[in-house]
Amino acid sequence: MPACVGGRAVAWERHINMKHLYIAIILLSLMSSALQAQDIARRLFDAHDTFKEKALIHRRFKHKDIIPLLNALGKPLSVSQAGESLEGRAIYKVKAGTGATNILLWSQMHGDEATATMALFDIFNFLQAKNDGFDALRQAILSQMTVHFVPMLNPDGAERFQRRTATDIDMNRDALRLQTPEGALLKQLQQTLKPLVGFNLHDQNPRYGVGKTGKQAVVSFLATAYDEDRNLNDVRQRSMQLIVGMNRVLQQFIPGQIARYDDEFEPRAFGDNIQKWGTTLILIESGGYKGDSEKMAIRRLNFVAILTALKEIADGSYKQEPIADYQAIPENGRALFDVLIRNATVIREGRPVMVDVGINHNEVSDEAARTFQYKSVVEDIGDLSTFYGIDEIDATGLTLVPAKIYPETLDTATDLAKLDLPALRRDGILVFKIRKSSKKEFPVQPVHLLYEGDLPAQPLQLEQIPTFLLKKGDQVQYQFVNGFWKEVPPNASSPQNGVVD
Repeated sequence: MPACVGGRAVAWERHINMKHLYIAIILLSLMSSALQAQDIARRLFDAHDTFKEKALIHRRFKHKDIIPLLNALGKPLSVSQAGESLEGRAIYKVKAGTGATNILLWSQMHGDEATATMALFDIFNFLQAKNDGFDALRQAILSQMTVHFVPMLNPDGAERFQRRTATDIDMNRDALRLQTPEGALLKQLQQTLKPLVGFNLHDQNPRYGVGKTGKQAVVSFLATAYDEDRNLNDVRQRSMQLIVGMNRVLQQFIPGQIARYDDEFEPRAFGDNIQKWGTTLILIESGGYKGDSEKMAIRRLNFVAILTALKEIADGSYKQEPIADYQAIPENGRALFDVLIRNATVIREGRPVMVDVGINHNEVSDEAARTFQYKSVVEDIGDLSTFYGIDEIDATGLTLVPAKIYPETLDTATDLAKLDLPALRRDGILVFKIRKSSKKEFPVQPVHLLYEGDLPAQPLQLEQIPTFLLKKGDQVQYQFVNGFWKEVPPNASSPQNGVVD
């Protein structure tokens, strides 16, 4: 072989080896960053209770409840009034850090979506702490960026625990007309701060599933589109990369229960427009977590996700994330039922008919919108084999029949205290007629009170309150009251399952 040819071969071999070495270094760097993020996330998750704001233990807190918490904040945080709601409630901004890069986070754009607000107050407590093993993380965040938090953008909606503002306008569809003072404030903050990244923090329907898995979507993400064609630029790519990192760290806590929203462009929405205006927009949606009606578990996940994302912005490690991993996150799938009863038998015109029954638990607020009770409904009946339930019962061999009615009419719900309800329940007696009732007062006991309504399940129909029995022969296997079959202890923090009809 001529020397020149041999020299070229050696040079080419060296080039190949250097290329492989370069790829290996990149892969090792990616693995190292990912492992470091996983470790920090685990430590934050384990330490969350240390920073959890103990004054916020229910979702339905009001504007006046957060004012003392904001007044108590100290260095390195500062609080200022950023604006005012339609009804004159102050909208506050909390500032942390001295870095050149601005970051903006806002929660409760929708007044009844309070999970992330609680997490932001936990983050405030975290940023004020020291000497606990997280000082390096705090220093990275506070030195590399200036973080601006708006922890309750729609205080009028929060007062009523409703989605919309006091104008009855959905603020998240007001980015163009800016008819809500709260929406106008959000645009002003984006235009003046020009943040590199904005976090749009929401709650989503807790019945969303993850793709076709049947698993409940505990958290969902979205890198919003900025145009109809859903194009990709550096601003939107950054959204995807940061979401990839948050998805990875949360998967260790809720494996298979993270989804992403469809990214169809919504020209009126703030998320889409803020991305269009040049700020990387990350939408975080807190869904549902079984047995966690007050969303304390998802609050903790928000705390972890946001802090790890801020860490990745501070050190730039998100830039290594492949956007293909964003597309691999399953989309939010078909809505789940709260309860799905499969293969139950009902009797219609003397004939047995096999049906599935889909039940949903709907929240009904008290007058002050401080607490709630459930009023459940039969959402669907028939072949629901392509659906899933958060809770499922296989009723094969069981017959669905009306519950029994107590033979005497009670004056008021207080007369229930004179009865042996557990014994009556075992006999299938779940329904009690009463002469006087306030439908706004739900019974504490798991009973169905009939004041004006009719006994459900004779026959079973759509939109009924799901109170009935599942029997095997003469034996009662399940007693359903208001869509629940498990009794809630009287001192439990969860709402009781009784209902007035």
